[in-house]
Amino acid sequence: MSQILNIEINSQSRIPKYKQIVDSVINDISKGNLQVGEKIPSINELSEYLLLSRDTVEKAYKLLKEKKIIVSVKGKGYYTAKTDLISKVNVFFLVNKPSTYKMMIYNSFVNTIGVNGHVNLFIYHCDEILFKRSLERNIGAYDYYVIMPHFRDENSNHVSYTDEVLKLMEHIPKDQLILLDNTKPHIKGDYGSIYQDFQKDIYNALQEGIEKIKKYDKIILVYPRKSVNPYPRRILHGFKQFCIENDFDFEILDEIYDDMELQSKDVYVTIQERDLVNLVRQVRAKNLDLGKDIGIISYNETPLKELLGITVISTDFKAMGESAAYMVLKNKKEKVKNVFKYIERNSL
Repeated sequence: MSQILNIEINSQSRIPKYKQIVDSVINDISKGNLQVGEKIPSINELSEYLLLSRDTVEKAYKLLKEKKIIVSVKGKGYYTAKTDLISKVNVFFLVNKPSTYKMMIYNSFVNTIGVNGHVNLFIYHCDEILFKRSLERNIGAYDYYVIMPHFRDENSNHVSYTDEVLKLMEHIPKDQLILLDNTKPHIKGDYGSIYQDFQKDIYNALQEGIEKIKKYDKIILVYPRKSVNPYPRRILHGFKQFCIENDFDFEILDEIYDDMELQSKDVYVTIQERDLVNLVRQVRAKNLDLGKDIGIISYNETPLKELLGITVISTDFKAMGESAAYMVLKNKKEKVKNVFKYIERNSL
């Protein structure tokens, strides 16, 4: 009989048994207990030895073959194969939408991981069903799960988590979980997190620019309440807190409408790109002086805003991706508030 692998199945663990088999085989190879090209037990042999169902062992072997850790030779059996994947981590990266900002985080993460890992990107469009489907299909198949939790309810309002999402996430081993952008202190266990504090961030950033903002008569937040991919309402709360505490006249709009009643000495805080573009277009069409007659502060930095001289308040997306990659590479379990910046330019 082929060499019996050094596999210990913990029946009390929440880690799927097929994943325990996969981890054991990888561990044996990395420690040199199994040599490249060495024959390993057949599915039936290992199933009988471990007292597990044939389907469980078959699932483990299928995953090992997909990772190119083992190969099957027709009529002869299974053998270990030389692979670079053994020393690398496999990462499940789940984002709520394919926006410029989320892709900046993803690209920064991938660039920092470099040759040390393999990252698969999944998108669920703020839809709870798509989120659950993606996660259910992949629990147990990756070394790390990097997740950005943002959802919409039946009224298209932003929701950070739902009971069903929390229940499903409890199945992820906490030493493999990293939450990005949005955190949830009620999730039990020691997991990693790089998050924004949406309410404090906008409040503190506007405070930083208050001397310029005071030169305007009214501050207007353009907050898309019914967006397909809604924004956290804590942005709204932080804006209101800033205005009330500093006694600013303020207004909240759902969008920048065509033919806005633009008035001199108004300053706008825009969140969505299309509102920023529409506002700048109307400012120019009415021959108003951007930064003097009309002020603009935009949420989230992009190279185009820098080029156009738009003042921004923004989290550091590159830093968020780098921090998450660092946690993976160093196996860290930290909870870190991401850097949020106020960058003043000519539009204010």
